[in-house]
Amino acid sequence: MFIAILTYKKPLEEVDRHLQAHRDYLAEHYTAGDLIMSGPRTPRVGGAIMIKAENRAAVDAIIAQDPFNINGIADYQIVEFTPTMFSTDNLKMILG
Repeated sequence: MFIAILTYKKPLEEVDRHLQAHRDYLAEHYTAGDLIMSGPRTPRVGGAIMIKAENRAAVDAIIAQDPFNINGIADYQIVEFTPTMFSTDNLKMILG
């Protein structure tokens, strides 16, 4: 399991110009089963994406397709972790 922490390096006006393309990219990867959840950081200085992938190379291939990456909008910090505990109540809330 991986978390990509995005930090914007461009003004929000430029972020917003690429936002729909970024959301389309996310939707494609949700459909493919690569992503678990995503959203903006608060305050709006970037975002976070939880990624289900076999290894770091697969994550890098997914991130390489992100319009925010392609257009130099954000830097990415990738954190790998192994989930060992979770709340079933919270999981039900997240998954609906």
